[in-house]
Amino acid sequence: MASAAARVPAADRHFEDYVPGLSETLGPIAMTEAAIIEFARRYDPQVIHTDPALAAAGPFGGLIASGWHTVCVVMRELVQGYLADSASLASPGVDELRWLKPVRPGDSLHVRVTVVEANRSRSKPDRGLVRTSIEAINQRGEVVMSMAAMNLIRCRDVEAKATSPGRN
Repeated sequence: MASAAARVPAADRHFEDYVPGLSETLGPIAMTEAAIIEFARRYDPQVIHTDPALAAAGPFGGLIASGWHTVCVVMRELVQGYLADSASLASPGVDELRWLKPVRPGDSLHVRVTVVEANRSRSKPDRGLVRTSIEAINQRGEVVMSMAAMNLIRCRDVEAKATSPGRN
């Protein structure tokens, strides 16, 4: 379910636009064999990610993307379509990162982002903390990766009360 706030282009978003319940889908992301192998050779050189022949005899019956590759392509979508360069300040981290199903060459992923919570900082009223549920979903509708992210986002209205409704 997308709310009216989803109509604010990502490049123009500020804390006030990340309303709990806001959900949108980003993508698609094409997961090619070449990209899977290239990433894995550089960052996760296990044969299940780098060698199609050896991977065929392995535990997944074929080549699969590194989970870290999946996280990286999801992050690119978040930066390009969810977070504003001008308002995104930093991330204190992610929780509950899970790789639920293998990502294979030829998969097409979408990223579903849902604002779970948004609280304005009391000590620094120019920003707020947004908690987001993030899911990578393949072309079969299967959730292949999930995580809970936190982002510090600059406020548009710095003069607004730090204790505005729903934003403590």
